[in-house]
Amino acid sequence: MPVYEYMCPANGVTVEVLHGMNERIEKWGDLCARAGLEPGSTPPDAPVERLLYAPGVTAPIGDSKLKELGFTKLVKRDDGVYENVTATGGESRYMKAGDRSTLPHLHKKIRD
Repeated sequence: MPVYEYMCPANGVTVEVLHGMNERIEKWGDLCARAGLEPGSTPPDAPVERLLYAPGVTAPIGDSKLKELGFTKLVKRDDGVYENVTATGGESRYMKAGDRSTLPHLHKKIRD
């Protein structure tokens, strides 16, 4: 279910609630019941407004940016063979199952 944010002009309080897209909340009392809040001194029939805000958008990050940030990205190339597309320094470009010498140097990338 999507998260919606409502504001009550009577008291200036903003509340987040989960509900279906086809549901409408129009009164403070209904909003408080849905959110599990006490209505306080605000009249239950006070109108509320649903707020609109820009959704969060993510963009894909390229291999070079992942490498720069210290991540390791392995891409399967064959049965038991993975390519380390973010290999640095002395790391092997290809990791083979059972060959410990081809493992990425994670101990050099993980820091406190």
